[in-house]
Amino acid sequence: MFKVYRVSSFLLWLLLLAQAHGNDKIGFYQLKRGNLHLNLTNYGASVISVFVPDKHGNLGDITLGYDDIEQYKNDSWYFGATIGRVANRIGHAQFTLDGHTYKLPANDHGNTLHGGFTGFSDVVWTVKSHKEDDHVTFTYDSYDHEQGFPGRLEVSVTYMVIGTNKYSVKMIAKPIDKATPVNLAHHTYWNLKGHNGGDILSHEVQIFGSKITPVDKKLIPTGKFESVKGTPYDFLEPREVGSRINDLPGLYDMNYVLDASSPNHFRKVLIVREKVSGRKLELWSNQIGLQFYTGGMLNATKGKDGAIYHKHGGMALETQGFPDAVNHSNFPSQIVRPGETYKHYMVYRFTAS
Repeated sequence: MFKVYRVSSFLLWLLLLAQAHGNDKIGFYQLKRGNLHLNLTNYGASVISVFVPDKHGNLGDITLGYDDIEQYKNDSWYFGATIGRVANRIGHAQFTLDGHTYKLPANDHGNTLHGGFTGFSDVVWTVKSHKEDDHVTFTYDSYDHEQGFPGRLEVSVTYMVIGTNKYSVKMIAKPIDKATPVNLAHHTYWNLKGHNGGDILSHEVQIFGSKITPVDKKLIPTGKFESVKGTPYDFLEPREVGSRINDLPGLYDMNYVLDASSPNHFRKVLIVREKVSGRKLELWSNQIGLQFYTGGMLNATKGKDGAIYHKHGGMALETQGFPDAVNHSNFPSQIVRPGETYKHYMVYRFTAS
């Protein structure tokens, strides 16, 4: 028998709020099929929890998060959030497009991180549709010059359960009146031992990316590409996260250039395994990059169910375009113009043995 997962008081509060006020307020939404259970909120179009079975059939929550809505509003770790209008960093908090220089909020050491001070992770999205055994779709209309970015942008994010052990994320964005950069990302932190299972250094990871985009001291790409082979960034063959982390400045926080796949197919991004639980996570995407972040800056963060998240308490696996692409002409462009559509797809599969 599978254990029944517990819904926290925070989730119950959100559910009651959603029922009382409808789709224009912060609410809680479940997706459930078989033994795959997702809890989500329209605050930041965010994942609150993902429950999957371990090798013994016991359900466990494998994503980091909070019990209290105020913690989400004051969150600096982007737990489970949808990131935009441009995920990752933009150097010197500015870029030039069609002859005009746009100044952005400098919320990260003189640079812009994850869309500015109030990115898509910190707004209330509209719930367009929800069917518990199928999907939920969140929408957001970003206004012209929101956080300094040009033009209106219509955005939707759909979470959908597939079978009994997969879910997909579909992110769509359409500029209305001006060209604009778009680079959305899904910022869930994973710990396959359970969200309160300690560090992820013993997780075995394989990343299907042969190169990285190296960065400077402020984590802005230099514009170069470097091979990972023989370096601490080499996860071309499966190995534990902690096996060479001491050869780095204490953490992984790097964009991988994902290897090309067959035409018209998603890229296989990575595989994560955890031996004690037997859980395995596999990820596919249509994006060209993966930000691999091992939570090295987490510091006694109070999380769900009384958990305390310490350094390396979870890993963020963010498929994306390359960071700071707006300032590097040799990086694939993230500029989307009216009449064009930005599309970002992800598929997650969970097994245990």
